[in-house]
Amino acid sequence: MADDASPEDHHELWLDDIEVGSHYRTDEYVVTEDEIVEFASRFDPQPFHLAAAGAAGTLFETLAASGWHTAAITMRLLATSGIPIATGIIGASIELAWPTPTRPGDVLHVELTVTGVTRSRSKPDRGFVTCTYDTLDAHDIVRQHTTATLLAFTRPVAT
Repeated sequence: MADDASPEDHHELWLDDIEVGSHYRTDEYVVTEDEIVEFASRFDPQPFHLAAAGAAGTLFETLAASGWHTAAITMRLLATSGIPIATGIIGASIELAWPTPTRPGDVLHVELTVTGVTRSRSKPDRGFVTCTYDTLDAHDIVRQHTTATLLAFTRPVAT
């Protein structure tokens, strides 16, 4: 929800409603050791994501979540409590960086700022919202930094 909006003001946004400089902060999500291992077992089975012993002697030293797991948590937070785009969070492009690893016990949230809004010239019923967002732990340490372009649609015209 936008930092300057009250819960009563929370509503779905169409392209025409989104403004450069708007800031949103999501709810929080607690990362558990079990889910780090489960995610890694299915999607990124590397030793430092599977067990603390496997991380010993590596860059991570202790169990660390896959960056893709952090990205999935970030997406969940955006979809459930981030910028409320009326037609959903539809990605057009993305740049990701993982400056520090997500760890068991981290309490994550996302802070997003809209940096650009552009209407499509060829399809005037839609456009693109550029935003930057950080996935932060409870101490405001950045676990993931993202720059993304999202597809958004204009408010439908009543017939």
